[in-house]
Amino acid sequence: MYHLTCRGTEGRAIFLDDLDREVILVELGEVVQAHSWLCPAYCLMTNHLHLVIQTPEADLAVGMHRLASAYANYFNRRHNHVGHLFQSRYRSLVIERDSHLLEASRYVVLNPVRAGLCRRPGYWRWSSYRATAGYDPSPSFLATDWVLSQFSGNARRAALRYVEFVADGIADAAQRARSRGLAPGPGP
Repeated sequence: MYHLTCRGTEGRAIFLDDLDREVILVELGEVVQAHSWLCPAYCLMTNHLHLVIQTPEADLAVGMHRLASAYANYFNRRHNHVGHLFQSRYRSLVIERDSHLLEASRYVVLNPVRAGLCRRPGYWRWSSYRATAGYDPSPSFLATDWVLSQFSGNARRAALRYVEFVADGIADAAQRARSRGLAPGPGP
């Protein structure tokens, strides 16, 4: 299990609009299916993305190369961009315990709150939060079962406890955004 991060070269945007984000989610779904990966969490920001991925085989590098290459080729064609889109190889942190996986999943969906883009993760439509919380249908590649099973065997109760678990991290995420001088984004 890994927490992965991919950043744009020199901090530049890798997503310029919603279509770009939709395309990378389609590409991610194809890679997850082709490699039999599990993806319990993701978040697309403007200049980077976060993924939580479990690989049953030792094929992380191959799958991430496929994802980054396919998306960079699309982006370069669509936006008439030349050169590298991603700063470097993705960054990966190994997740060794279930508790670390829960924390990584919360960290990923709170990224827009920490960045000052919104006050609550439910206001950011480009992460796994809304689907895991049961607010939106889940993309076919998103494996919400593991995360939710950590909270309850009852799906409705699990979703409510997940929302509470993530909410427990909101104050800390908002404080970090304020300490970095980032104004909170839309939302009550």
